Amino acid sequence: MFAVYADSFAASADNPLSGLVLGERPDPVAPDGWTTVTVKAASLNHHDLWSLRGVGLKAEALPMILGCDAAGYDEDGNEVVVHAVVSDPTWRGDETFDPRRSLLSERHQGTFADKVIVPKGNVIPKPASMSFEEAACLPTAWLTAYRMLFTQGGLKPGETVLVQGAGGGVATALIALARAGGLRVLATSRDEAKRAKALELGAHEVFESGARLPVKVDAVMETVGRATWSHSIRALRPGGRIVISGTTSGPNLDDAELTRIFFLQLSVIGSTMGTRDELASLVTMLDATGLRPVIDRVLPMTEATDGFAAMASGDVFGKIIFTR
Repeated sequence: MFAVYADSFAASADNPLSGLVLGERPDPVAPDGWTTVTVKAASLNHHDLWSLRGVGLKAEALPMILGCDAAGYDEDGNEVVVHAVVSDPTWRGDETFDPRRSLLSERHQGTFADKVIVPKGNVIPKPASMSFEEAACLPTAWLTAYRMLFTQGGLKPGETVLVQGAGGGVATALIALARAGGLRVLATSRDEAKRAKALELGAHEVFESGARLPVKVDAVMETVGRATWSHSIRALRPGGRIVISGTTSGPNLDDAELTRIFFLQLSVIGSTMGTRDELASLVTMLDATGLRPVIDRVLPMTEATDGFAAMASGDVFGKIIFTR
Protein backbone atom coordinates (compact mmCIF):
# COMPACT_ATOMS: atom_id res chain seq x y z
CA MET A 1 0.00 0.00 0.00
CA PHE A 2 1.04 3.62 -0.46
CA ALA A 3 2.34 5.35 2.68
CA VAL A 4 4.18 8.42 3.94
CA TYR A 5 6.80 7.32 6.44
CA ALA A 6 9.97 8.16 8.33
CA ASP A 7 12.91 6.07 7.17
CA SER A 8 15.53 7.95 9.18
CA PHE A 9 15.82 10.98 11.43
CA ALA A 10 16.74 14.46 10.24
CA ALA A 11 20.49 15.03 10.38
CA SER A 12 20.03 18.74 11.10
CA ALA A 13 17.33 21.27 11.95
CA ASP A 14 17.94 22.91 8.57
CA ASN A 15 16.58 19.87 6.74
CA PRO A 16 13.79 18.37 8.89
CA LEU A 17 12.30 16.42 5.98
CA SER A 18 15.45 14.52 5.01
CA GLY A 19 14.11 11.24 6.42
CA LEU A 20 10.63 11.54 4.87
CA VAL A 21 9.78 8.90 2.27
CA LEU A 22 6.72 8.45 0.06
CA GLY A 23 6.37 4.91 -1.23
CA GLU A 24 5.09 1.38 -0.71
CA ARG A 25 4.76 -0.36 2.64
CA PRO A 26 3.28 -3.76 3.53
CA ASP A 27 -0.47 -3.90 4.17
CA PRO A 28 -1.19 -4.04 7.92
CA VAL A 29 -2.66 -7.15 9.52
CA ALA A 30 -5.03 -6.50 12.43
CA PRO A 31 -4.44 -8.69 15.52
CA ASP A 32 -7.29 -9.85 17.76
CA GLY A 33 -9.19 -6.89 19.16
CA TRP A 34 -8.02 -4.55 16.40
CA THR A 35 -9.68 -3.43 13.19
CA THR A 36 -8.57 -2.11 9.80
CA VAL A 37 -9.67 1.34 8.65
CA THR A 38 -9.43 2.33 4.99
CA VAL A 39 -8.17 5.91 5.11
CA LYS A 40 -9.99 8.59 3.13
CA ALA A 41 -8.42 11.63 4.78
CA ALA A 42 -5.70 12.27 7.35
CA SER A 43 -4.40 15.50 8.87
CA LEU A 44 -0.88 16.71 9.54
CA ASN A 45 0.27 17.70 13.03
CA HIS A 46 3.42 19.15 14.56
CA HIS A 47 3.83 15.72 16.12
CA ASP A 48 4.70 14.41 12.63
CA LEU A 49 7.48 16.97 12.26
CA TRP A 50 8.83 16.11 15.70
CA SER A 51 8.79 12.44 14.74
CA LEU A 52 11.07 13.20 11.78
CA ARG A 53 13.49 14.72 14.29
CA GLY A 54 13.38 11.61 16.46
CA VAL A 55 11.25 13.09 19.24
CA GLY A 56 8.95 10.44 20.70
CA LEU A 57 10.02 7.92 18.06
CA LYS A 58 12.79 5.39 18.60
CA ALA A 59 15.24 4.45 15.87
CA GLU A 60 14.42 0.76 16.26
CA ALA A 61 10.79 1.53 15.32
CA LEU A 62 11.81 2.79 11.86
CA PRO A 63 10.52 2.71 9.21
CA MET A 64 7.41 4.26 10.78
CA ILE A 65 4.33 5.43 8.89
CA LEU A 66 3.54 8.92 10.17
CA GLY A 67 0.16 10.43 11.02
CA CYS A 68 -2.10 10.35 14.07
CA ASP A 69 -5.45 11.44 12.63
CA ALA A 70 -7.72 9.80 10.10
CA ALA A 71 -11.28 9.35 8.93
CA GLY A 72 -12.40 6.58 6.63
CA TYR A 73 -14.31 3.31 6.41
CA ASP A 74 -14.22 0.48 8.91
CA GLU A 75 -14.33 -3.19 7.88
CA ASP A 76 -18.15 -3.08 7.64
CA GLY A 77 -18.16 -0.01 5.40
CA ASN A 78 -19.19 2.42 8.16
CA GLU A 79 -17.81 5.96 8.09
CA VAL A 80 -15.60 6.41 11.17
CA VAL A 81 -13.15 8.73 12.89
CA VAL A 82 -9.97 7.26 14.38
CA HIS A 83 -8.93 8.04 17.97
CA ALA A 84 -5.14 8.28 18.03
CA VAL A 85 -4.38 7.38 21.67
CA VAL A 86 -3.50 3.71 22.07
CA SER A 87 -3.61 2.61 25.69
CA ASP A 88 -2.60 -0.66 27.31
CA PRO A 89 -5.35 -3.30 26.85
CA THR A 90 -5.62 -3.67 30.64
CA TRP A 91 -6.00 0.07 31.29
CA ARG A 92 -9.32 1.38 32.59
CA GLY A 93 -10.39 5.00 32.88
CA ASP A 94 -8.93 8.12 31.23
CA GLU A 95 -6.52 6.71 28.68
CA THR A 96 -4.42 9.88 28.60
CA PHE A 97 -3.22 8.97 32.13
CA ASP A 98 -2.04 5.50 31.12
CA PRO A 99 1.77 5.57 31.55
CA ARG A 100 2.03 2.98 28.76
CA ARG A 101 -0.09 4.93 26.30
CA SER A 102 1.24 6.01 22.92
CA LEU A 103 0.00 7.77 19.83
CA LEU A 104 -0.33 6.20 16.44
CA SER A 105 3.02 6.61 14.64
CA GLU A 106 5.04 6.17 17.85
CA ARG A 107 4.88 2.43 18.54
CA HIS A 108 2.14 1.59 16.05
CA GLN A 109 2.11 2.47 12.36
CA GLY A 110 0.28 5.72 11.60
CA THR A 111 -2.49 7.01 9.37
CA PHE A 112 -0.66 8.45 6.33
CA ALA A 113 -1.39 5.33 4.31
CA ASP A 114 -4.10 3.52 2.43
CA LYS A 115 -4.95 1.55 5.58
CA VAL A 116 -4.32 1.77 9.31
CA ILE A 117 -5.02 -0.74 12.07
CA VAL A 118 -6.28 0.39 15.50
CA PRO A 119 -7.93 -1.16 18.55
CA LYS A 120 -11.65 -1.65 17.91
CA GLY A 121 -12.42 0.84 20.68
CA ASN A 122 -10.48 3.53 18.84
CA VAL A 123 -13.09 4.20 16.17
CA ILE A 124 -16.23 6.28 16.58
CA PRO A 125 -18.99 6.96 14.06
CA LYS A 126 -18.53 9.90 11.70
CA PRO A 127 -21.70 11.98 11.25
CA ALA A 128 -23.02 12.20 7.70
CA SER A 129 -23.04 15.99 8.09
CA MET A 130 -19.24 16.07 8.26
CA SER A 131 -16.83 15.42 5.39
CA PHE A 132 -13.92 13.00 5.73
CA GLU A 133 -11.56 15.99 5.46
CA GLU A 134 -13.31 17.81 8.31
CA ALA A 135 -13.49 14.71 10.49
CA ALA A 136 -9.78 14.01 9.99
CA CYS A 137 -8.97 17.33 11.71
CA LEU A 138 -10.50 16.27 15.00
CA PRO A 139 -8.56 13.46 16.74
CA THR A 140 -5.42 15.44 17.63
CA ALA A 141 -5.67 19.23 17.24
CA TRP A 142 -9.38 19.69 17.87
CA LEU A 143 -9.53 17.04 20.60
CA THR A 144 -6.53 18.64 22.29
CA ALA A 145 -8.30 22.02 22.19
CA TYR A 146 -11.56 20.56 23.50
CA ARG A 147 -9.84 18.98 26.50
CA MET A 148 -7.80 22.12 27.20
CA LEU A 149 -10.85 24.35 27.31
CA PHE A 150 -13.57 22.28 28.89
CA THR A 151 -11.93 19.41 30.81
CA GLN A 152 -8.61 20.70 32.09
CA GLY A 153 -9.45 24.41 31.89
CA GLY A 154 -12.96 23.97 33.25
CA LEU A 155 -14.07 27.10 31.40
CA LYS A 156 -17.67 28.23 31.59
CA PRO A 157 -19.76 30.54 29.38
CA GLY A 158 -19.02 34.19 30.09
CA GLU A 159 -15.38 33.69 31.07
CA THR A 160 -12.54 35.26 29.11
CA VAL A 161 -9.81 33.20 27.49
CA LEU A 162 -6.59 34.17 25.71
CA VAL A 163 -5.36 31.96 22.87
CA GLN A 164 -1.69 32.45 22.08
CA GLY A 165 -0.27 32.05 18.58
CA ALA A 166 -3.38 32.06 16.38
CA GLY A 167 -2.74 30.13 13.20
CA GLY A 168 -1.84 26.56 14.04
CA GLY A 169 -4.29 23.69 14.14
CA VAL A 170 -4.76 23.65 17.93
CA ALA A 171 -4.97 27.46 18.18
CA THR A 172 -7.61 27.77 15.47
CA ALA A 173 -9.60 24.98 17.12
CA LEU A 174 -9.32 26.75 20.48
CA ILE A 175 -10.70 29.99 19.03
CA ALA A 176 -13.63 28.32 17.28
CA LEU A 177 -14.56 26.02 20.17
CA ALA A 178 -14.20 28.77 22.78
CA ARG A 179 -16.51 31.06 20.84
CA ALA A 180 -19.02 28.24 20.32
CA GLY A 181 -18.84 27.49 24.06
CA GLY A 182 -19.90 31.01 25.02
CA LEU A 183 -16.49 32.36 26.05
CA ARG A 184 -15.05 35.79 25.36
CA VAL A 185 -12.04 35.07 23.14
CA LEU A 186 -8.84 37.09 22.80
CA ALA A 187 -6.09 35.90 20.47
CA THR A 188 -2.55 36.89 19.55
CA SER A 189 -0.33 36.46 16.51
CA ARG A 190 2.79 38.05 15.09
CA ASP A 191 1.16 37.99 11.67
CA GLU A 192 -1.44 40.62 10.72
CA ALA A 193 -3.18 38.31 8.23
CA LYS A 194 -3.50 35.58 10.86
CA ARG A 195 -4.97 38.08 13.32
CA ALA A 196 -7.57 39.04 10.71
CA LYS A 197 -8.42 35.37 10.13
CA ALA A 198 -8.71 34.82 13.89
CA LEU A 199 -11.42 37.50 13.99
CA GLU A 200 -13.26 35.76 11.15
CA LEU A 201 -13.00 32.51 13.08
CA GLY A 202 -14.67 33.96 16.17
CA ALA A 203 -12.12 35.86 18.27
CA HIS A 204 -13.65 38.98 19.82
CA GLU A 205 -10.34 40.87 19.85
CA VAL A 206 -6.87 40.19 18.46
CA PHE A 207 -3.48 41.58 19.41
CA GLU A 208 0.14 41.44 18.36
CA SER A 209 2.16 38.85 20.24
CA GLY A 210 3.27 40.26 23.57
CA ALA A 211 0.92 43.27 23.43
CA ARG A 212 -0.59 44.62 26.64
CA LEU A 213 -4.18 43.42 26.91
CA PRO A 214 -7.09 45.66 27.99
CA VAL A 215 -8.27 43.11 30.59
CA LYS A 216 -6.90 40.31 32.69
CA VAL A 217 -8.22 36.95 31.53
CA ASP A 218 -9.60 33.96 33.38
CA ALA A 219 -7.47 31.47 31.47
CA VAL A 220 -4.74 31.26 28.83
CA MET A 221 -4.44 28.44 26.33
CA GLU A 222 -0.73 27.98 25.75
CA THR A 223 0.80 25.90 22.95
CA VAL A 224 3.80 28.08 22.03
CA GLY A 225 6.01 27.83 25.09
CA ARG A 226 9.15 29.89 25.50
CA ALA A 227 8.18 32.78 23.20
CA THR A 228 4.85 33.52 24.91
CA TRP A 229 5.08 32.09 28.43
CA SER A 230 5.85 35.31 30.28
CA HIS A 231 3.10 37.18 28.44
CA SER A 232 0.65 34.38 29.23
CA ILE A 233 1.36 34.52 32.96
CA ARG A 234 1.14 38.33 33.05
CA ALA A 235 -2.20 38.24 31.20
CA LEU A 236 -3.96 36.25 33.96
CA ARG A 237 -6.19 37.65 36.68
CA PRO A 238 -5.45 36.58 40.27
CA GLY A 239 -6.52 32.94 40.62
CA GLY A 240 -6.43 32.43 36.85
CA ARG A 241 -5.15 29.32 35.12
CA ILE A 242 -2.86 28.58 32.23
CA VAL A 243 -3.41 25.34 30.31
CA ILE A 244 -0.42 24.14 28.32
CA SER A 245 -0.38 21.40 25.71
CA GLY A 246 2.70 22.20 23.64
CA THR A 247 5.91 24.17 23.28
CA THR A 248 6.34 24.86 19.57
CA SER A 249 8.90 27.61 20.27
CA GLY A 250 10.80 25.46 22.75
CA PRO A 251 10.42 24.44 26.41
CA ASN A 252 13.35 26.30 27.96
CA LEU A 253 12.01 29.47 29.57
CA ASP A 254 13.87 32.73 30.05
CA ASP A 255 11.74 33.35 33.17
CA ALA A 256 9.24 30.88 34.58
CA GLU A 257 7.46 33.76 36.38
CA LEU A 258 7.37 31.71 39.58
CA THR A 259 6.92 34.76 41.79
CA ARG A 260 3.77 35.79 39.94
CA ILE A 261 2.48 32.23 39.95
CA PHE A 262 2.59 31.85 43.73
CA PHE A 263 1.75 35.46 44.65
CA LEU A 264 -1.32 35.59 42.36
CA GLN A 265 -2.23 31.96 43.14
CA LEU A 266 -2.23 30.98 39.49
CA SER A 267 -2.79 27.42 38.32
CA VAL A 268 -0.54 25.81 35.72
CA ILE A 269 -2.32 22.83 34.15
CA GLY A 270 -0.91 20.36 31.67
CA SER A 271 -3.10 18.82 29.01
CA THR A 272 -2.38 16.02 26.56
CA MET A 273 -4.64 14.85 23.75
CA GLY A 274 -8.03 13.59 24.95
CA THR A 275 -10.11 10.50 25.59
CA ARG A 276 -12.30 8.54 23.23
CA ASP A 277 -15.36 9.79 25.11
CA GLU A 278 -14.18 13.40 24.72
CA LEU A 279 -13.68 12.80 20.99
CA ALA A 280 -17.23 11.46 20.76
CA SER A 281 -18.52 14.53 22.62
CA LEU A 282 -16.54 16.83 20.32
CA VAL A 283 -17.96 15.13 17.22
CA THR A 284 -21.47 15.45 18.64
CA MET A 285 -20.89 19.14 19.41
CA LEU A 286 -19.79 19.88 15.85
CA ASP A 287 -22.63 17.86 14.39
CA ALA A 288 -25.18 19.74 16.52
CA THR A 289 -23.76 23.25 16.07
CA GLY A 290 -22.57 23.14 12.47
CA LEU A 291 -19.14 24.33 13.60
CA ARG A 292 -16.42 23.02 11.30
CA PRO A 293 -12.61 22.87 11.45
CA VAL A 294 -10.56 25.42 9.55
CA ILE A 295 -8.69 23.70 6.73
CA ASP A 296 -5.61 25.42 5.36
CA ARG A 297 -5.20 23.15 2.34
CA VAL A 298 -6.09 19.72 1.03
CA LEU A 299 -3.40 17.73 -0.78
CA PRO A 300 -3.29 14.22 -2.21
CA MET A 301 -1.12 12.02 -0.04
CA THR A 302 1.30 11.72 -2.96
CA GLU A 303 2.10 15.43 -2.40
CA ALA A 304 2.58 15.12 1.36
CA THR A 305 6.08 16.59 1.19
CA ASP A 306 4.57 19.96 0.25
CA GLY A 307 2.36 19.84 3.32
CA PHE A 308 5.26 19.01 5.62
CA ALA A 309 7.29 21.86 4.11
CA ALA A 310 4.46 24.33 4.68
CA MET A 311 4.12 23.33 8.33
CA ALA A 312 7.88 23.47 8.86
CA SER A 313 7.95 27.03 7.50
CA GLY A 314 4.95 28.15 9.59
CA ASP A 315 2.96 28.99 6.46
CA VAL A 316 -0.28 27.56 7.84
CA PHE A 317 -3.65 28.73 9.16
CA GLY A 318 -5.71 25.73 10.18
CA LYS A 319 -5.19 22.11 9.26
CA ILE A 320 -3.31 20.51 6.38
CA ILE A 321 -5.20 17.49 5.05
CA PHE A 322 -3.94 14.55 2.98
CA THR A 323 -6.49 12.54 0.99
CA ARG A 324 -6.57 9.14 -0.72
